[in-house]
Amino acid sequence: MTAKHKESFMGYLFLSPSLLILGTFLFLPTLLSIYYAFTNYYLLTPDATTFVGFDNFIKLFSDPLFMQSLKNIGQFVIFIIPIQLGLALGLALLVNNKRKSTIFFKVAFFAPVVMSLVVVSVLWLVLLNPSSGLINAFLNTIGIDSQPFLTSPKQAMFVIIGVSAWQGAGYQMLIFLAGLQNIPSSLYEAASIDGASKWKQFFHITLPMLKPTSILILTTTLIDAFKLVIQPMVMTQGGPLNSTLTPVYYIYRTGFTDRMVGYASSITVIFGLIIILFTVLQRKVTGDEGYHE
Repeated sequence: MTAKHKESFMGYLFLSPSLLILGTFLFLPTLLSIYYAFTNYYLLTPDATTFVGFDNFIKLFSDPLFMQSLKNIGQFVIFIIPIQLGLALGLALLVNNKRKSTIFFKVAFFAPVVMSLVVVSVLWLVLLNPSSGLINAFLNTIGIDSQPFLTSPKQAMFVIIGVSAWQGAGYQMLIFLAGLQNIPSSLYEAASIDGASKWKQFFHITLPMLKPTSILILTTTLIDAFKLVIQPMVMTQGGPLNSTLTPVYYIYRTGFTDRMVGYASSITVIFGLIIILFTVLQRKVTGDEGYHE
């Protein structure tokens, strides 16, 4: 064995644990999902599984619950992207200085990220209780009537959007902060000498220089938003009136509660293709060149 082949062999040897884990928990389940999508696989009677062709997909596109879940996740994505990214950028600008006091705020803003989503959801479930929650108690003290929050089909999704933005903004804040600290201070000094205001510096220096960072955050946030499941599962169980039912939660309910693995797999395949399509479109709209600047 030549030195070059020996080096390649050692490289693959070091990669083998990661490849084994990826193959077992990512590639194999993906292939099985595609296969089961064309079958009537029922979890309790696996021996009775037969090939049904495109029947699951035909049924899927006439399924009102699936269509409702797509509408719900579309609403979530449309609102969470600007709210969470705007909040993250605002927090990053707030802590982007060398004062010792900012360490406390960095930790405080990032703390919700390290908390379990289940814990966060239960915490907000208690705070938002229509009859005994702290938030309604506060609203009553300032003359506002108690709100139904998670028990209202009109309010439930917006509550989940707010909770999700509060929980996730700290992570994007750190990425934005890293991007801000990589902007040369000489650009701001030159702009100040030329008489540029803080707003002009923000729009003509900060935002353009943050473009690669912003595109990265936008892509990851978009993908994470489509995977929404924990908050509606814990806080509303997809209700009220399916107003917070999401595709991933519908997949879980269909596959593990109703045990219709074949039909759940067809939902997984279609929803996976939708996520890929939106990710590609987002890359086209924002421009790939942002990654290479």
